[in-house]
Amino acid sequence: MTDAETAPAAAPVPPAVTGRVCENCGHALLGETCYACGQPTKGLIREFSTILGDFFDTLLNIDSRIVRTIGPLFARPGALSLEYFAGHRVRYVSPVRLFMFLSILAFVLAQWSLDVNVGNDTGGVQVGRGKETTNNQMGRAKTIPEVEHLRDEALAELAKAREESKDVPGVAVGLDIAKTKVSEAAERRIAEIRDGKPPSPEWNQTPGSFQFNDKPWDAKTNPITVSWLPEAGNRKLNEWIGRASGNLKRGSQDPDLIKNAFLSVVPQTLFVLLPLFAVLLKIAYAFKRRLYMEHLIVALHSHAFLCLCLALLSVLSLLDDWVGVRAAFLSGTIGWLEFGVAMWMPIYLLIMQKRVYRQGWIMTLLKYFVLGLAYSIMLSFGALAALLISLVWM
Repeated sequence: MTDAETAPAAAPVPPAVTGRVCENCGHALLGETCYACGQPTKGLIREFSTILGDFFDTLLNIDSRIVRTIGPLFARPGALSLEYFAGHRVRYVSPVRLFMFLSILAFVLAQWSLDVNVGNDTGGVQVGRGKETTNNQMGRAKTIPEVEHLRDEALAELAKAREESKDVPGVAVGLDIAKTKVSEAAERRIAEIRDGKPPSPEWNQTPGSFQFNDKPWDAKTNPITVSWLPEAGNRKLNEWIGRASGNLKRGSQDPDLIKNAFLSVVPQTLFVLLPLFAVLLKIAYAFKRRLYMEHLIVALHSHAFLCLCLALLSVLSLLDDWVGVRAAFLSGTIGWLEFGVAMWMPIYLLIMQKRVYRQGWIMTLLKYFVLGLAYSIMLSFGALAALLISLVWM
């Protein structure tokens, strides 16, 4: 028989020490969890408001620490990551929960502040002529100057939308695609007018219609078929295309539907891209012998900072709209604040990279631009995937 088996069981600590005992085993409580059996003191038989508070605290872990976290996150590049590496973690919100909280907040605010009036199958925009698209208007145009006027008007609307959404990750990708399609459509119609040809039938396509094999797509008569997909896969693919077509038609009437659907999936897209960005950091700083999780912490803090800036820009945009008709002189000040936040974003990330990885400025700048280019490509693909997902599931 071992010593552990022969040793007498530890006597319960007298309740007088804390005045409370565990309801399960009778040992005195020294905290919020019984040290003997592990049962927490808080059950469900209590005020519902306290249960809600515990739920949100467990889900987001957002409490008074958010005040101590937001300041360094915005004003001290790399400070939170270095504190985390040094073991000073309890005073700050954890990186994962910080990113989740700020990303959701940022894109909710972006939905409120951003008004993108675009959305049809040719990349055209609604330009104030009822529910008619730029594509239909170009098809009816009889002269080259009229087509050029419609093109310039649509491009101006897209440029305005791009400027308003320049700080929203991924939105610029869709707007650039729309810009290209508007220019291509104008060139095609101008060529028809020069050659004296009548407008082709495609000018009368309704928003949301697709072409496949030079014919209108139809799930039964002209479906898209991918040879290496099984029958069930092709059936599901055409089901998604049909859903996207219907949503595009709805979006042509109310472009905010597409915008809101897209912004609702961007946080999930960024969460998927985070580990990939950490891989890029791991490759760029392979000789630093840092663990992958350290790079992931840096990625989480940098993305949380970007989401915080996006939230600030959205708030400033909403404030500018509100004060515009009440105190026009404040609009200039808000504009400078927006400019300052936008300029601080790339500067902050550069300083953060320099402080965390402690390399010379030449190597830091080189890796900064290479990482930025690589991540921009990843972000473009991610934004395209998010756009397709939002079209299918909006």
